[in-house]
Amino acid sequence: MAGLLSSSFTALSAPRVRTLSYCHAPLPPTSLPARVAHRRNLSSGARISIRHRPRHLLVSGAAAATTELSSADEGKKLMSSEIQRPVFPFSAIVGQDEMKLCLLLNVIDPKIGGVMIMGDRGTGKSTTVRSLVDLLPEIMVVVGDPFNSDPEDPEAMSMDVRDRAARGEPLPMAATKITMVDLPLGATEDRVCGTIDIEKALTEGVKAFEPGLLAKANRGILYVDEVNLLDDHLVDVLLDSAASGWNTVEREGISISHPARFILIGSGNPEEGELRPQLLDRFGMHAQVGTVRDAELRVKIVEERSGFDKDPKGFRETYQAEQEKLQQQIASARSSLASVQLDYDLRVKISKVCAELNVDGLRGDIVTNRAAKALAALKGRDKVTAEDIATVIPNCLRHRLRKDPLESIDSGLLVIEKFYEVFS
Repeated sequence: MAGLLSSSFTALSAPRVRTLSYCHAPLPPTSLPARVAHRRNLSSGARISIRHRPRHLLVSGAAAATTELSSADEGKKLMSSEIQRPVFPFSAIVGQDEMKLCLLLNVIDPKIGGVMIMGDRGTGKSTTVRSLVDLLPEIMVVVGDPFNSDPEDPEAMSMDVRDRAARGEPLPMAATKITMVDLPLGATEDRVCGTIDIEKALTEGVKAFEPGLLAKANRGILYVDEVNLLDDHLVDVLLDSAASGWNTVEREGISISHPARFILIGSGNPEEGELRPQLLDRFGMHAQVGTVRDAELRVKIVEERSGFDKDPKGFRETYQAEQEKLQQQIASARSSLASVQLDYDLRVKISKVCAELNVDGLRGDIVTNRAAKALAALKGRDKVTAEDIATVIPNCLRHRLRKDPLESIDSGLLVIEKFYEVFS
């Protein structure tokens, strides 16, 4: 596992802006989802009004104009990256391999559906999640769009970008790192989902929308610390958005939708209460972390943390090679994921395990298949093995088992026992 989980913080360089011209015929209005076909363009800024934008520089055929950001913008981004709070290196985290692997697999395949991390206080849950930011790969976004729209995927575009693409307008693009958004416990629904400016709608006759955290987290990661203390209504909103890929805000008869595809990561302390089973089931994987009991390992953890607190920059430099290696592994795994094969007989056995454990629904089957493929890709293979499945299946199923108050054995062990019984 140590060899597997090893890559470096590379300062976010100034993105290169490109202009994408669509050579295909404009998208007809009927090709857009019915719930959003009537909505118009969302302009960028703190206050977002739905109206037409002026056309950008047009390019002909497949030609794309490429320009560099101004030196002033580059200087600002460089200064911003230098003054950011240092993040503890992911590869320097000792132990907790189960949690680390679940996080990596979700970065490789966001469709796994996120991670729920449960464990004791002070076990490094938040530190581990936030250290993931160094390893996140770059994605292409439409410049000026507050929803991080994918310039090449209509299903991941905001309404404004879809309208511009339908009219055949070029879309200026830039490479940027996947974002990680923290959701504070005291956040209101307006702060999370965004809000509609009714006054502006009534006085000016336009739909004005102020994006929330879900808009910022689109195509990124949304982290909720102590998610088991979050209001159930907000948890429902997050899980529904994560499952559907869309966030819809309605007020006074006005409805606005925008893409909200994100990896939902939650953490919590079981002593403070568990999530409802129907909510737990919506998380793709479940990682269980505990306090390290080995004295020597505890000393190593304390020494690593002390070294980071004393000299964050120097400490990060000592792990730069490992961080870079892991970053390359993730990028390679993401690009090769589509070619990974999972044999039919292994898929049948996965479903047999789920059926014999009385797992409700098919999410357990789907997530186990996806996680096993992501692990094979991370290991640099194009075919899933039974060992890959054995590694991920407890994390994919343990939180989906029906709770028996008289059962003393850990649910993860129950899954492993059934796995070996079926796979023999």
